[in-house]
Amino acid sequence: MNKEIDFLQEENKLNEVLDILNKEILKYLERRKTVTSYILDARKKYIEEYKDDEDQVIDYFDHESFVKEEAYKTIDKRLMEFTKLKESPYFGKVTFKEDDEIPEDIYIGRYGLTLENAFEPLIVDWRAPIASLFYKGTLGESSYNPPAGEVKADIIGRKQLIIKKGQLQGVFDSAVDVKDEILQMVLTKNSSDKLKDIVMTIQKEQDEIIREDRNKVIVVNGVAGSGKTTIALHRISYLLYNFRKQFGDKVLIFGPNDVFMDYIAQVLPSLGEGGINQTTFENFAKKELSLEYENIKSFGSYIEDAMNGNQEALKEYKYKSSKEFVNLLNFNIDKFNNEYFKIQPVKFNGEEIVPADEIKELFTGYYKDMPLFRRSEKIRRILISKIKDKRDMEVYKINSDIKEKIKNLPEDQIDIEKTNLEFLRRIKIREIVREVINSRAQVDSWIKAESVLNLYKEITTTENLGYMDLAGILYLMVKLQGVKVKNEIKHIVIDEAQDYSFIQFEIIKEMTGCKSYTIVGDSNQRLIQTDDEPAMLHLNTIFEDLDVEVKEYSLNKSYRSTQEIMEYANKFLHEDRIVPLVRSGEPIIEEEVETKDEFIDTLLSIIDDYEEEGHENIAVIFKGKDELKQYAHLIKERINVQSLDNEDLLYKGGKVLIPAYLAKGLEFDGVIVVENGEVEPLLKYIMCTRALHRLSVIRHK
Repeated sequence: MNKEIDFLQEENKLNEVLDILNKEILKYLERRKTVTSYILDARKKYIEEYKDDEDQVIDYFDHESFVKEEAYKTIDKRLMEFTKLKESPYFGKVTFKEDDEIPEDIYIGRYGLTLENAFEPLIVDWRAPIASLFYKGTLGESSYNPPAGEVKADIIGRKQLIIKKGQLQGVFDSAVDVKDEILQMVLTKNSSDKLKDIVMTIQKEQDEIIREDRNKVIVVNGVAGSGKTTIALHRISYLLYNFRKQFGDKVLIFGPNDVFMDYIAQVLPSLGEGGINQTTFENFAKKELSLEYENIKSFGSYIEDAMNGNQEALKEYKYKSSKEFVNLLNFNIDKFNNEYFKIQPVKFNGEEIVPADEIKELFTGYYKDMPLFRRSEKIRRILISKIKDKRDMEVYKINSDIKEKIKNLPEDQIDIEKTNLEFLRRIKIREIVREVINSRAQVDSWIKAESVLNLYKEITTTENLGYMDLAGILYLMVKLQGVKVKNEIKHIVIDEAQDYSFIQFEIIKEMTGCKSYTIVGDSNQRLIQTDDEPAMLHLNTIFEDLDVEVKEYSLNKSYRSTQEIMEYANKFLHEDRIVPLVRSGEPIIEEEVETKDEFIDTLLSIIDDYEEEGHENIAVIFKGKDELKQYAHLIKERINVQSLDNEDLLYKGGKVLIPAYLAKGLEFDGVIVVENGEVEPLLKYIMCTRALHRLSVIRHK
């Protein structure tokens, strides 16, 4: 009976809120109409009035129009939010009290809504500090952290509300835990829908990470399906909501490949954020090195070579991501600092105007903290300035001598000798100019540095550049030239961080100067195992000079896949670390085939079964591109399916053939793993954990 009354009360509340939302939408539509009309009329009038004066028209668009069009954007953004809120205004309710005050209710939604002239919000944005009470996990004493400082609160009740298309479908008392039926309900959905509902299913341990202090390096080592990417994206949204002035357009996301970047780009707008800079380390490095259009062996090519047993490629990958490689570069950097420049005194007309000892003191004393090549440029400018000072002194002396000689000439010789003396003055000045050129050339002969690219090639005996060289070249540029990114970066997200080496983290830190990070990865999901532990587990050594706290989190619970899938995937780990959420599904199908025809028939049969069960996004995952190419044309003859065999292609849902390294970080309703030959255990783990609901394995003998 109480549940029915509760449901009716919440239904009445929902109807009130929907009525208010409808009124707000009408109000904002009218505002947009007014602003639009104003902009159009003003433009028309201004262009007519100043049609013959181009500068006046430009002036209009540079000032007044900007203000009005910004107002239009704000109104349009709110209309978008209100329209989405109409579908589902909120998903949570918290009843709490502060000190001995009267208990109050707040409703938590994807976006906030506060009416004009109102003191309390009708709906609280999930990113607001007070909304953290909803995600705490238990009733009783708690707290939240607004900008003014921590506020104690006593949580009396917490409810989750399922609202679809403006209709209340369920009210769940979350006194014990947030997940329960709600989490199960969302996790059983297809992958495309699941992305839309992640805000309401954030778990307590995830929420703590999302709301962590902005001035920290947050490192999350989480198993497949533990919500690492979800945490990273929500943390961006949280930081931008609460500290937009500080972070604004200064957030940068590093992802593993362009396929993955497009995938997460679907989520950010649903969190109310758009236009966030996204890149891969490969693209970032190429852009900074001005090698964007060079034919450089890609990261994917290294992975393919390594998976196909190319020992040379594997050896290169391991070496150039190792500390040994960093030590080689550091050794040469130290050597350059001590020996690169063969210092010579600066001479002018045979006179030593800057002694070698004085120049050495500039290198080893005054400017010793500057990177070597920046230091040399600075010192070069100083030496050239000294040459110019000497030139000016000599020119002044010549002019003074000539002037004195003219002054002392008898009057009857002035006209004759003055011309001769002027000619002599010009000759001497030409000699000085020639000597300036000689002195500058002499300085340039020992102080000009080679290109860092050439130095790198010499140090590493590298001819053809590949992805594994990009970090090394940038590292030398950072240490020798002090290169920095052009745009200010205030927060960096690094996803799939287990594949980043120490040198890559060092480069990102040095080039951006950023002190706020969200770094997420899974130490079990490295595409290529190296002798060193993942660098992401030892970032204290990288960030110790920044005086920021590195805070590490481990997430061992998987929310993505069914219990059957996770138990199957656990077999491919050295240690059983994954705790699957208890969500039962279908058993894992394992088939063995002997011919290609048998393989195609088996594959199509499994796909048919998946589709009959309502699964839309289905991935056939191969070990690498070579295996994919062997089967792609045969499969495409029978069904309509996309081959996602390079990073430039975008996945828009449906059936796809994809190599394992491009599937990393993605999730699909159903997965079919193709084993054509031996597959490394950790690679098999990655392939299997892409599946949400169904997993099958086909072994081709």
